[in-house]
Amino acid sequence: MTLSLLALLAPAPGSSSGGMTILIGQIAVIIGIFYLFIIRPQGQARKRHAALLSGLKKGDDVLTAGGVIGKVKDIKEATDKKEIRVTIESGTSTLVVERSRIIRVGDVTSPQA
Repeated sequence: MTLSLLALLAPAPGSSSGGMTILIGQIAVIIGIFYLFIIRPQGQARKRHAALLSGLKKGDDVLTAGGVIGKVKDIKEATDKKEIRVTIESGTSTLVVERSRIIRVGDVTSPQA
């Protein structure tokens, strides 16, 4: 009698109950790969850029996303807009640049590694 009860509880031959477990495992591996190679590096780059912008001060040499190289003349910290004024090398022209568009601070003439 116990043998017949165990036979009823066991999955039928040819059923795909193990296939669902394998599918869930594969999806978990794919999500892990996406996290390690895409999501995590982007988060780290975002944190480095935020740290770069928080350390920005008057007189720093900067490179903008548009390719403009200049010196920070003034930093404006309004609640809705965060702007900086960048003076170009000639000293006669001043640009107003959104703070988040600064991509490099410091020695901007040498190529970045």
